[in-house]
Amino acid sequence: MTGTIATLETLTAAIVAKGEVGNRVIAAVAGPPGAGKSTLAEKLVEALNAHDPGSAAVLPMDGYHYDDMLLVPRGLRPRKGAPETFDAAGFAHMLKRLRQNAEPEIAVPVFDRSIEIARAGARMIPQSVRYIVAEGNYLLLNEGRWRELHPHYDLTVMINEPEAVLRARLEDRWKELSIEDRAWKLDGNDLPNGRRVLNDSIEADYVVRSME
Repeated sequence: MTGTIATLETLTAAIVAKGEVGNRVIAAVAGPPGAGKSTLAEKLVEALNAHDPGSAAVLPMDGYHYDDMLLVPRGLRPRKGAPETFDAAGFAHMLKRLRQNAEPEIAVPVFDRSIEIARAGARMIPQSVRYIVAEGNYLLLNEGRWRELHPHYDLTVMINEPEAVLRARLEDRWKELSIEDRAWKLDGNDLPNGRRVLNDSIEADYVVRSME
């Protein structure tokens, strides 16, 4: 995987530099399931807000999960989390709205992992926010409608973790499931999705090697 190897500090500086011309900056953080995308995005937002209070906000792709009411009749519920179970076009439209920054504030959905449902309008991003850190598995995927997202990014990041590390984290994530269900989550869905992310995404500007 190519791209400049980066730390939290170098990514923060790069995002700030992108914003020096005065426009809103959208940074995309991608990676396989279990790679630590949410953690990195939250740390970036924290660092940006330390530099300029109230300047940064996170935009999670998981808020664009299709609901089970749609996935079940389509036979996609067991594949929840795969690229085809997200509203990629809807996410692209949100990126466009955020890029235009023409509204006093914009409500974005947030995925509630405790109930496996996306909550609409769960977070507000005000017009004053200069840095948007979008995070999600497939933000750089070079397939279908996911390509519509790419023109909206000013800076891209891919987290690349060894599969053994991802497996250990995912086993812990799904430890409450039965042995059979956990095995399906890992080897039937999450890890294949992770290989797809690493093999079929566009080249990122920056690569983060470890979120330990």
